[in-house]
Amino acid sequence: MSLKMNVRLLIFLPVFALLTAVAAGQTPDSLLAVWDDPARSDSARVQAYKSYIWDEYLFSNPDTAIVLAEALHRFAEAQNYPVAEYQSYTLQSIAYSILGNFPEASDYILKALAGNEAIGYLPGISECHIVIGVNYDEQGNYPRALEHYHKALSIDEKIGNKEGVAMSLNNIGNIYNTEGNLSEALEYYERALAIDEELGVKQGIATELINVGRILNTQGDSIRGLAHFERASAIYDEIGDREGKAAVLNLTAGIYSARGDHLRTLANLEKALAIYEEIGSARGQANTLTEIGKYYLRRGEPRRAEDHCAKGLTLAEEIGVLAVQRSACSCLYRAAKKTGQTGKALGYFEKMIVLRDSIYNEENTRELTRMQMQYTFDKREAAAKAEQDKKDAVAQQELKRQKTVRNGFVGGFAVVLLFAGVFFVQRNRIGKEKERSESLLLNILPEETAKELKEKGRADARLIDNVTVLFTDFKGFTAMSEKLSPEALVKDLHLCFSLFDGICEKYGIEKIKTIGDAYMAAGGLPVPNTTHPQDVVNAALEMAEVVEAGKAKKIAEGLPFFEIRVGVHTGPVVAGIVGVKKFQYDIWGDTVNTASRMESSGEVGKVNISQSTYELLQDDPAFRFESRGKILAKGKGEIDMYFAERR
Repeated sequence: MSLKMNVRLLIFLPVFALLTAVAAGQTPDSLLAVWDDPARSDSARVQAYKSYIWDEYLFSNPDTAIVLAEALHRFAEAQNYPVAEYQSYTLQSIAYSILGNFPEASDYILKALAGNEAIGYLPGISECHIVIGVNYDEQGNYPRALEHYHKALSIDEKIGNKEGVAMSLNNIGNIYNTEGNLSEALEYYERALAIDEELGVKQGIATELINVGRILNTQGDSIRGLAHFERASAIYDEIGDREGKAAVLNLTAGIYSARGDHLRTLANLEKALAIYEEIGSARGQANTLTEIGKYYLRRGEPRRAEDHCAKGLTLAEEIGVLAVQRSACSCLYRAAKKTGQTGKALGYFEKMIVLRDSIYNEENTRELTRMQMQYTFDKREAAAKAEQDKKDAVAQQELKRQKTVRNGFVGGFAVVLLFAGVFFVQRNRIGKEKERSESLLLNILPEETAKELKEKGRADARLIDNVTVLFTDFKGFTAMSEKLSPEALVKDLHLCFSLFDGICEKYGIEKIKTIGDAYMAAGGLPVPNTTHPQDVVNAALEMAEVVEAGKAKKIAEGLPFFEIRVGVHTGPVVAGIVGVKKFQYDIWGDTVNTASRMESSGEVGKVNISQSTYELLQDDPAFRFESRGKILAKGKGEIDMYFAERR
């Protein structure tokens, strides 16, 4: 799915609604005339220029769009117009995404988000979350993409921006479509289509027609699927959207191929490739080259297939689009197999499996499910809270009435005195119980989370951008369990984990949980800090030293002993409370999965860290590192790993 089909520009400010309606029917020259007219208001000039960039250059010539967006930024700074300044960043981010330059795209959209949040501009914040979500979507990080789409959806529902709601519904549908949940995807697409048809948003209607058509085609209804594609194609012709036209050409080529209409298949693919080359869309070129390769593979021309798919793979690797890489590797595997290149075929097959696991790993699926459940829960909770507020207001009125009546019964004063002594005794007892409860709560949850739980009755899940996660696991635990009684085994495990708890407290990191003989902790949460990589690696090294000392003691006594592997990784996590009766503070995300892979890919007695943790610590004089090169980690592909030691 192309970026433009995920992102449609939102309105600048609510007051621009009429201006936008006028701009929709204006020519490029008339938009430029508004921009160049100093007698017009700043908002009208900016709106016209933004429409001009969006319609004329952003998706057909992104390099030029970047230059024009920089001009918009200079104007915004000169006029002290922050909303326009941050929108210039958003335009540049989208342009860089189309060019496949995700680092630049990420840099600009994060600046736009920070600026919009600083001035509290909700439409701009929503727009930024959509663009960030699309960037994650393009790179195969679907949980993070879904997270940002839901943030945008919540904001747009709050401010009544129906076009933004439709956009987010469509993008959420894309995630479920990619994950193979077609019924869920179709529901989101049809909701988005109904809104855009009501509003008359042609770009949105075309997008949702394509997405519904894809699902119909997948379900075997190619006639209705093709009808949806043709209707979308007509809309793209009408509004002059060349990238949208190229996307439809690719999709209709798939239907023609299934029908055996080879001439129309190749003609459509070559037309799509020519458009993508003309507008400079690396993502579109990579995908279409791969589709042409598959066409030649079906036609029994593996050499030509290999040539096109290799070009597609190279482009996809340059811009980091995992789904296209996997598709190209599948094509290359089959082409190499047909030409008798067994070694080459095996290499592409292994790469294809690694990419598949990276996209469709179990952690992603769990996280997507959790996020959707959380979103549904939050919606229900908001509705329940509104209902409860009404009940509370009624109860408050009743309380006032009863208080008025009660004040008339002065004779009850003597009874109040009688029970006063009982009240004070009970209050002291309750105070002691409260202290004990709070102590127990702090033993289960981080202090900040416990405080939030007491104040609000709940603790919201939060995304924390940079956290260092530690996993430990014992080698020899199973062998020990066969030699020791259950009581002795648990005693040893309890002693070891108690020492680990003390180490976590010493370095200010949070114990998350134990799972059997595995121990998990993290630094930089719930309150973010800058020392978490050092704190966690110091704790990891001390844990390894504690276990090594225990091993030496056990050997001297002729007893079985533990050995330990420790893994550390740094990245973003979602943190919060799970459960409603037995609370547990936990963290989720790909970072957790990668930290676990660091542990399982390590060696006994060593602290194995990832590239991201190493980059934060490489200049720290307290540590030294041994590079292990790229190590294959299950479900992750090859990852740069390092052993960490104290100097």
